[in-house]
Amino acid sequence: MTKPIDLYYWPTPNGQKISVMLEECDLAYEVHPINIGKGEQFAQAFLDISPNNRIPAIVDHEGPDGKPISVFESGAILQYLARKTGKFYGKDERSRVLVDEWLFWQVGGLGPMGGQANHFVHYAPEKVPYGITRYTNEVNRLLGVMNRRLENNAFLAGDYSIADMASYPWARGAERVGQDFADFPHLKRWLDANWSRPAVQVGIKVAAEMRSNLAEDKAAQAIMFNQKAR
Repeated sequence: MTKPIDLYYWPTPNGQKISVMLEECDLAYEVHPINIGKGEQFAQAFLDISPNNRIPAIVDHEGPDGKPISVFESGAILQYLARKTGKFYGKDERSRVLVDEWLFWQVGGLGPMGGQANHFVHYAPEKVPYGITRYTNEVNRLLGVMNRRLENNAFLAGDYSIADMASYPWARGAERVGQDFADFPHLKRWLDANWSRPAVQVGIKVAAEMRSNLAEDKAAQAIMFNQKAR
């Protein structure tokens, strides 16, 4: 009997990438909540799986050689699951390169810039106008990149792929950092197309009830925003 994939998870955009992919691939999985507001990401058992003390991470008990394998970093997990299932990763090398381009664009750009914008707009203990402007402008630029790409493409890499699963959880929350989807009509159409997929709706909602109001949780902020080497 197939053993479920262990998903070490918290309901953040990076976590949601993986729950969406698991749902899209119809893979059995078991959620292991890692409450990042309480510092559970620093537990040794989790660090053995995810040495960067960040969610998400997975353990696939039926790895490539039939033995368990752990994978950390959301982009690497998406690529691994796509190779494992043969889904959402293009049909040939040329299409896989296109998927990789947009996947790496997300993990190196849209995610980090969106995260910084969200921090300075909502969580910084004091307003830093330069930081707010710098990162909200960069999110705006990146949404413009997506909008241009999607003008003549249904999805980022042509067909629906892990690149879309990676970008959707971040792009859908851009209004929280001052972005207006009316300025990006092709992106808005893409957002609606992603949300119309049943697996996306299920994956986005995984453990959503566990997430607290971080803006008011000063103890969680102290844990998450004041980390040093351990």
